[in-house]
Amino acid sequence: MKRILLIAASAVTILALSSCSKDALNTSPTDAVSSETVLTTTDGGMRALNGTIRWFWAWGQTTGFNQHQSFGPQSYALMGDLMGEDMVMSAQGNGWFWNDYIYNVKPYYTNDGWRPYDCWNYYYTLISNVNYILAAKETMEGAQADVDYIMGNCYAFRAYAYHYLAMTYARSYIGHEDMLSVPIYTEPTVAGTPGKARSTNREVYARAMTDIDSAIVLLQGQTKKHVSHINYETANGIKARIALYMGDYQTALEAAQVALAGGTMTSDVSHGYNDCTLPDVMWGAEIIADQGTTNPQFLAHMDPDFGGYGDDARKCCSPWLYNRVAANDIRKAWWNYEDIDGEGTMKYQQWKFQFGNKQDGVVTDPMTGADHIFMRVPEMMLTLAECQLRTGDAAGAEATLNEFMSYRQPGYDCTTMGLNTTDLTLNTLTTDLKGTLLEEILIQRRIELWGEFGRIYDIKRLRQGFDRSLTGASDEGGHPITALLTNLDVDNPESFDWVLTIPQAELDANPLMVQNPIGSAPSGNTGDDPSLNPAE
Repeated sequence: MKRILLIAASAVTILALSSCSKDALNTSPTDAVSSETVLTTTDGGMRALNGTIRWFWAWGQTTGFNQHQSFGPQSYALMGDLMGEDMVMSAQGNGWFWNDYIYNVKPYYTNDGWRPYDCWNYYYTLISNVNYILAAKETMEGAQADVDYIMGNCYAFRAYAYHYLAMTYARSYIGHEDMLSVPIYTEPTVAGTPGKARSTNREVYARAMTDIDSAIVLLQGQTKKHVSHINYETANGIKARIALYMGDYQTALEAAQVALAGGTMTSDVSHGYNDCTLPDVMWGAEIIADQGTTNPQFLAHMDPDFGGYGDDARKCCSPWLYNRVAANDIRKAWWNYEDIDGEGTMKYQQWKFQFGNKQDGVVTDPMTGADHIFMRVPEMMLTLAECQLRTGDAAGAEATLNEFMSYRQPGYDCTTMGLNTTDLTLNTLTTDLKGTLLEEILIQRRIELWGEFGRIYDIKRLRQGFDRSLTGASDEGGHPITALLTNLDVDNPESFDWVLTIPQAELDANPLMVQNPIGSAPSGNTGDDPSLNPAE
């Protein structure tokens, strides 16, 4: 297994950080300082932690090409949204994310410029970096609270990474607990470290839960030193995500309740989601001007005023989802209703995500006003509502949903909508509704988290399929004719279309590794089919 992964550490002294200020986190990466030197003290450990955090927006996880669509978690959230039904990509544009959108990435696992490689490389690089830091847990000199803070962040990052690896390279947890997922590494690795076999979903998620619980213990009572760090509430937010995906609704409920203390709900939804110090942001990456990028970043692909990527391939809301946003819902302004003559706009194009520095509709400085946001309070409120309902507290779920919607739609009251509060089943297709409270919670989740969560992960979790066979001429579909998925199995909850292939580089270096199916079904696989059979 080839893991030539250098710890990202700051080459300069980290300035004192206070609260969640915008002005101090220097995360310039360097290999000038050895890990042995850096990790002897908490000062060095904090530099290593901050350097690792830079990986959350750094670009270039591929080699040679396609690097402008690989820039950390937000690139994989955008990938996941485009793989679903709620986000429309108006055209191929420069090509970035188009192959994710049309499901043309799995066959290219032999090329290290494509998605199978970059996603794998991204998360295992993160794991490798934090494993080096965690290995110094017992020897690092400094105040114990500082050691705990550094290690708590690293445990949280590792839990986060294994969760997203499993969601990407394995089948859904529910119903596939004992099917193969990804290898688990908890010790530092170097080039030549023997590769491990794929663990099961159950084993990977046990590791993730152990790690996030360790993070929570170490971070309790600690003050977040910077918004880019993890604190007690954010760690509980990660735990809520993991438990929700596992179907452990009581655990997710309890974690979401704790996480909600990490921010404040707000009715301001018009700020462009480009500033991680906003009151409802629980976790994000502050982008310092001299460490920002121009084209390889999330907002460059989203903001139609940027020109280039965001303009040539506009991200739009599907008509089906747009039509479920009430006329008096303030989120309606996130998307155009129609083309506006002479203004260069497009029907249903998004305005939710915009650069912070604009003048007369022109982006003046893409290097600033472009923070990456990874977790917000609304996600935790909607997670809480769903889990309250699934654990038998329908009245609590209604109250939580109504409280959330009081920030979005005046006069909203789900108790007057005639929704069935006892039916917790879902139809196979995401657009085939029965009129239940569960569906209403999930629709509000789809609206609120559009563009920031990765829709395909929820589709997998809920064991549903979707229909992308209607073109832009339809009031419900909206997708370009070249992006219809009529020849794929995406309407089948058991589809392998959203299980990414393992990169050839890993297969070559690790004799214990086995491949996922390349097509929609096991028959498309070129080798073993580990995803259908429990690990032995």
